Amino acid sequence: MDQFDVKLLQALQSDGRLSNFELADIVGLSASQCSRRRAALEDAGAIASYHAHLDREALGLGIVVFVQVTLATHSPDNSRRFLKLIESLEEVQEAYALTGEADYLVKATITDLKALSRLLNEVFLPHDSVAHVRSSIVLDRLKQTSQLPLGHLIPAETRAAEGSRSRRKGSSQRSRQSS
Repeated sequence: MDQFDVKLLQALQSDGRLSNFELADIVGLSASQCSRRRAALEDAGAIASYHAHLDREALGLGIVVFVQVTLATHSPDNSRRFLKLIESLEEVQEAYALTGEADYLVKATITDLKALSRLLNEVFLPHDSVAHVRSSIVLDRLKQTSQLPLGHLIPAETRAAEGSRSRRKGSSQRSRQSS
């Protein structure tokens, strides 16, 4: 992977609908080169899929909640039962196995507090795999992105050259301002 692939990935993370002609302008290659590189990145699995980002509030999903779940036992069968439960719930977007006090962290998007009560009291708590839940409702989203950090993929010498160019540019702008 070279700097052109990284630029292509960064551009597609921002807008997955960019045409190869638009990518060519951004990346600095021809449209056919962008097309070949995009196909190679897709084949290699670096680009897993393309999605539309939906506005949850416009769709009547007013509450995001994080639920910490502690399992009743830590047997493989119990973990499988919990996984089946999570996979069956459309309101669950993400679920993670954790270290620490809770065994899992589940992110769910729901319509209202009644839906939250149902999720906790009628789905999670009665389930035989679950011993304890603790929920936290999101009050305000400070940042949300699906974009992965890609700076580590840029070769060190390229980062160093870009860094020195931006430092020189910044110091020349400060010199002009102080004049």
